[in-house]
This record gives sequence, structure tokens and C-alpha cells, in this order.
Amino acid sequence: MQCFSFIKTIMILFNLLIFLCGAALLAVGIWVSIDGASFLKIFGPLSSSAMQFVNVGYFLIAAGAVVFALGFLGCYGAQTESKCALMTFFFILLLIFIAEVAAAVVALVYTTMAEHFLTLLVVPAIKKDYGSQKDFTQVWNTTMTELKCCGFTNYTDFEDSPYVRENNAFPPFCCNNVTNTANETCTKEKADDQKVEGCFQQLLYDIRTNAVTVGGVAAGIGGLELAAMIVSMYLYCNLQ
Repeated sequence: MQCFSFIKTIMILFNLLIFLCGAALLAVGIWVSIDGASFLKIFGPLSSSAMQFVNVGYFLIAAGAVVFALGFLGCYGAQTESKCALMTFFFILLLIFIAEVAAAVVALVYTTMAEHFLTLLVVPAIKKDYGSQKDFTQVWNTTMTELKCCGFTNYTDFEDSPYVRENNAFPPFCCNNVTNTANETCTKEKADDQKVEGCFQQLLYDIRTNAVTVGGVAAGIGGLELAAMIVSMYLYCNLQ
């Protein structure tokens, strides 16, 4: 009985932390969606990541809502000893765990397919919004500065974009080499000659370079999820 009470308390505290993290993600997601410029001013130097290829605000809101609900279910189920809540918590966590494993397999085995899928999503957005949408342009400028890359695949992603139509030139990141100066115009010929790598390939290179850290973080998250599932099932099976 003492062991049951201890595990129940740990379950409540653990899910209270998850609940608070979900609330924080929701708050940040709403902040980014409403005022992305101020967010980038604060976190711009840290923002070179895969999240810059999607709408960060909506992603954080969705992730925050799931984590918020998960934390609530875990706390409620453990506190009230509700079998229904604990079982729902277990299955949601199991689905998340399976989705993470599937995403990792796809990312490792089907990198080319993932690149093609992302290209279909990201490149049209660049052609439509780069140079006209301030926040979108600033995110990509930060990404290209930090990763030292050009576009998603290469300079051709910017063809027919508002920036190219207005300036009759490509972003300077696409002509970034030791001989280039800030005053030089990045023409199509220069960009084609210098062949600055796209941000997706550069991101993959950075991830592979830091594979141990990435793998350790992923393993840690997976371990916590497995532990939470085991604890929820222990409580479920020991309830009257």
C-alpha cells in the first residue's frame, strides 16, 4: 500500500510538471502567432532549427494542447484513481511514442522522401512570402545566417519570389563566400556559380555531427514516456 501511495504521488507530481509545460507551450505558441517579431528579437540567435521550416506558432499551440491535456489526464487519473482517465492517458502516450518511433525511422531510412515532401510544402511558401511577409522573411534570414545556407534546396527556391521581383537579385546569403562583399548584388549567375548549399542539407549535416546529443535527448524522452506508461498501468492494475 505504501508503494502504491508513493507511486501515485510521483505520478501526480510528474504530470503536474507536464501540465505546466503544456500551458507554457500554449502561451509561447499564442505569443509567436500574435507577435512573432518580438519573439524572434529575443530568441533569434537560437532559432536555427527544423522548426523554422514550419509555422512555429501553430506547431507550439498544437503541441502545447496535447501536452496540456496529457498532463491533466495523468494528474486527474492518479488523484481520483480513475481507471478511465489512466487508460486514456496510457493510450495517448502510446500513440505519441509510436508516432515518434515511426518519425525517427522515416527520418533515418527515408531521408530523400522526407526532403521531397518538405520541398513540396516549404518551397511554394518561400516563393509566395519571402520578401513580402516580414516575420517569414526574418525567420529565413536568421536561418540562412546561422546555418550559412541558401533557401531550402538552393537559390532557385527564391525565383519568382517577391524579394527577387522587387530587387532583381537573390538574397546575399546565396552568394556568401570570402570574395563577396556586402555591396555586391547576388545575381543568378553568381548564385549558380557559388552553389551555396540549401538549409535542409545543412541541417542534416548539423544533426549528424551532433548525433550523440540528438540520440541522447531522444532516448531520454522515450525513456520518460515508457516510464510514465508503466506507472499508469501499475496504478490501473492495482485499483479496486
